[in-house]
Amino acid sequence: MPAEPAAGDEAPRSGLGVYLHRRVLAMLFLGFSAGLPFPLVFATLSAWLATAGVQKSSIGMFAWVGMTYSLKFLWAPLVDRIPLPGVGAWLGRRRSWMLLAQAGVAAALMGLAGADPAGDLLRVAWLSVAVAFCSATQDIAIDAWRIEAVAQRLQGAMAAAYQFGYRLAMLAAGAGALFIADFMSWPAAYHAMAALMLVGVVTVFIIEEPPRESAADATAAAAGGSAARRLRDWFASAVVGPFADFFRRNGAWAFVLLGFIACYRISDLILGVMANPFYISIGFSLSQIATIAKVFGFALTLAGAALGGVAVARWGAVRPLVAGAILVATTNMLFAVLAWHGQPDLRFLMVTISADNLAAGFAGTVFIAYLSSLTSVSYTATQYALFSALMTVLGNFIGGFSGMVVEASDWVSFFLYASAMGLPAILLSMLVARRARAA
Repeated sequence: MPAEPAAGDEAPRSGLGVYLHRRVLAMLFLGFSAGLPFPLVFATLSAWLATAGVQKSSIGMFAWVGMTYSLKFLWAPLVDRIPLPGVGAWLGRRRSWMLLAQAGVAAALMGLAGADPAGDLLRVAWLSVAVAFCSATQDIAIDAWRIEAVAQRLQGAMAAAYQFGYRLAMLAAGAGALFIADFMSWPAAYHAMAALMLVGVVTVFIIEEPPRESAADATAAAAGGSAARRLRDWFASAVVGPFADFFRRNGAWAFVLLGFIACYRISDLILGVMANPFYISIGFSLSQIATIAKVFGFALTLAGAALGGVAVARWGAVRPLVAGAILVATTNMLFAVLAWHGQPDLRFLMVTISADNLAAGFAGTVFIAYLSSLTSVSYTATQYALFSALMTVLGNFIGGFSGMVVEASDWVSFFLYASAMGLPAILLSMLVARRARAA
């Protein structure tokens, strides 16, 4: 569970006032830094690939870049426990890892700006993996800071602020990049996005390091003996410890929880990678996609995220999970209706995007708050990295075949299939909520 804030930290406010807490406000900017790279290797990149004439099956395979995010638990123990030389002593463990990762994201985006999808798709793929790797590393450090910086009662507000910043970044990296690409060029768009990583860099220098070190850190620091013994003790504490702790606290129920986490976002992830190619295929321009699919839906996403934070504060982190899962699966069916219509109808696109973004914002906030509640303060970064990795691994793997599904059938069938893939999340969320009520 998250640690209590340090002495002297201001008391949390009630209702919407929780969003004025200084660390909640800082989370807004860290969420922006975390959200900026994601569209640039997924939705925005898929639009670039589509306009460059890359086949749908190849575009779909770029969903596998997301496997980098899904595997971040493999190096999360390093980020969790190993301080960076020099800068780590200056900024602290969490902030120094954030800064290093942000520099890596910016450098890889600059590399993508100089790439040519039509002539060297392999280079684009490797640079996308580099962006995703650095972005995932940043996520590990930011998630740990978010959970450790405030008490559990503020985690819903922190999750909502994170979602707000994350979605604001997705607006910049989605609509902003598409506008720049339409009126200037794709390289100019990616150069501009690399510059926006400065938002995260500045925030790192403003925020404070979480005040309390974990018990596992203290134990590791006190450990003596040979180098081999210290390495063995570190591995047991940093790698084995987080997994053993989770199963010790939850028993056999841990397997159900892990299955639930893996299923919750499948529907969204399968649909997301092919959304922009779909808009382009039925006749929407890049500017129309930017205006309607990104800007217009943005307010609904923020409203959904804020409602999710209020729902967590009012009913806890478990009960709103069912509503979130149902909303995501049912709103995705609207894409099937738009595909069946087969025309670039801006009004219906507005309805579809509004409903989809409202659902995504709500479900994202409540799910992040729930995952945060599952972590132990001794293993914050590693356990949350495991949960967030499981959250995407299955959806990204299946999503890699999305382009093949479209080519083998049609857009209507694809969207019905994507919506149906949300059924396991609905059923498992009901099971999780029922057990929580019985506890």
